Amino acid sequence: MCGIAGYLNRDPRRPAETGPVVRMCDAIVHRGPDDAGYHADGPLAMGMRRLSIIDLAGGHQPIANEDQTVWIVFNGEIYNHDELRAGLKARGHAFRTHTDTEVIVHLWEEHGVDCVQHLRGMFGFAIWDSRTGEFFLVRDRLGIKPMFYVQTDERLAFASEIKALFALDDVPREPDWTGIDAYFSYSYIPAPLTGFAGISKLPAAHYLHVRDGRTEIRRYWDLEFAPKSGARPGQLVDELVAISEEAVRLRLMSEVPLGAFLSGGVDSSLVVALMAGSSQEAIRTFTMGFAGSKGDFLDETPYAREVSAAFGTRHTETAVEPRIERALRAGIAAFDEPFADDSLIPTFHICEEAAKAVTVIMTGLGGDENFAGYERYLGFRFSELYRRVPGFLRQGVIRPVVNALKEEKGGHYRINHLKRFVAAGELDLARRWQSYICVRPQAERRRLYAPEIAAQIDFDRVDSLGWEHFERLGEGDALDRALYQDINMYLPEDILALSDRVGMAHSLELRVPLIDHVLVEFCAKIPSELKIKGTEKKHLLRRAARGIVPDSVLDHRKQGFASPMAAWLRGDLRPMVDRMLAPEVLRGDGLFDPAFVGGAVDDHLARRQLNDKLLFALLAFQTWWRDGARSGSPA
Repeated sequence: MCGIAGYLNRDPRRPAETGPVVRMCDAIVHRGPDDAGYHADGPLAMGMRRLSIIDLAGGHQPIANEDQTVWIVFNGEIYNHDELRAGLKARGHAFRTHTDTEVIVHLWEEHGVDCVQHLRGMFGFAIWDSRTGEFFLVRDRLGIKPMFYVQTDERLAFASEIKALFALDDVPREPDWTGIDAYFSYSYIPAPLTGFAGISKLPAAHYLHVRDGRTEIRRYWDLEFAPKSGARPGQLVDELVAISEEAVRLRLMSEVPLGAFLSGGVDSSLVVALMAGSSQEAIRTFTMGFAGSKGDFLDETPYAREVSAAFGTRHTETAVEPRIERALRAGIAAFDEPFADDSLIPTFHICEEAAKAVTVIMTGLGGDENFAGYERYLGFRFSELYRRVPGFLRQGVIRPVVNALKEEKGGHYRINHLKRFVAAGELDLARRWQSYICVRPQAERRRLYAPEIAAQIDFDRVDSLGWEHFERLGEGDALDRALYQDINMYLPEDILALSDRVGMAHSLELRVPLIDHVLVEFCAKIPSELKIKGTEKKHLLRRAARGIVPDSVLDHRKQGFASPMAAWLRGDLRPMVDRMLAPEVLRGDGLFDPAFVGGAVDDHLARRQLNDKLLFALLAFQTWWRDGARSGSPA
């Protein structure tokens, strides 16, 4: 696991130098504190910072083929590298190390751009082939590992994090307000956008290929939800358990201490159970609870303790308090761009705690997207039933009554979700789903900004990000289309981006067995009625886990790995809101409409409307704007 960076000069006659790459890699030393390496060849220079996990002695990068005509820098883990190495040796390739990195070099020699089709794991890597002058940059199928790039007049530069690109003098540092509007729409910035003009994310399952002076970006893998499996539910359960066991077992390879995050939910509990079944040693587990403001907060630590006891893990619990400015600033520094999923706070603290004891962590991320675990999937299915209610009742009676309800004191989202559900009932299917995943609709976002900022934003493009994947599946099953959208957008650019950036900020590698691409492809073939049965979400996964994890974990209501942000903003974080979102501060910046922001604050404090996502997004943005947006180096 590491961070990579480099550049390719547009003029092939202009030799590259390692000096700029050294500066790029120094900016991401947290991703690889154990080792560094650099290589320049013709117009290409590349480098890496390494976090040593496999082949500690022999894994120095960059790595080349036998005659040093093909070079690679690699970030990630290839879990089938032993199998691939055996086949490559049989074809005559010679190996100098035991690393998965060297396997990719020889796969390139055999298959070129199709080398990625043979890889099972998480990866972002760059290959330079001096024989043909080809440059190849790729991101793994599910977007577990990040990849950023920028094209200037002089060169194409790439890196695992944006901050490394800013080590180059010719990379612009101007904000991209369309990307920032996407942030205020979704709480994160979907690929290919970033918070900076000219800098792009390489989307998941895509590669960038340069040959003969031409640059091509292409999708190399896609998820197919049809045809559905015709197997009986019992057969699907058996196959699901077998694939999950294999996915977990493959990810246990490590020469450094390994543990697991344990939330007390079905996903992480199943991962810990399968780890315990394949490990000879007690598993280290880590759980996060909440402290501080009083309220009816969602906390699954009792269930995590029960799972720990069942499998004899060495368990650590950490409490998050609402003194979040340090975590917020560090989180924004890790992202280099605004990010407002409030799971950032507990994730930062649990990674900080885990890094004291282990270097590799297993998580249950991806279970919700694979098996339909979010409340919004249930609401989306029920929305078709709601549409059967006569329009005059929906609009004239139900909606006014629901909109008049006050938010709950305990910070629950039930009233908020009910309001969104009723409002979305008047929309077509794609726009209805967009309203579920969007924090603020376009009409409200237009009022958020100062006029001169709003004039720079392509609002329609931002909205189209919310349904372009949904509509790609055509007229397929509505739940499949929603899952496909989340797997292509929310999962890589929110959930996985969070785990990568915050984990690597603590030099901690996070592994995600529940989104092994073989498992994801299998899950796509499961009929939707086996994912949500009646009101039970993750129905088939729960059947598979029954008898493996404690029944109490399977039977309690999903609570999730979030924070009590709504109540914090009314209590412990109120001074931060008053300081950073004060009208005079906003007028001085000239970015946002003070009246609109002030109204959102007042509505939230009075519980007329739950605005925690918008207010936290504004706090995170203000932190980014002051600490790093203009300097390009958040701290």
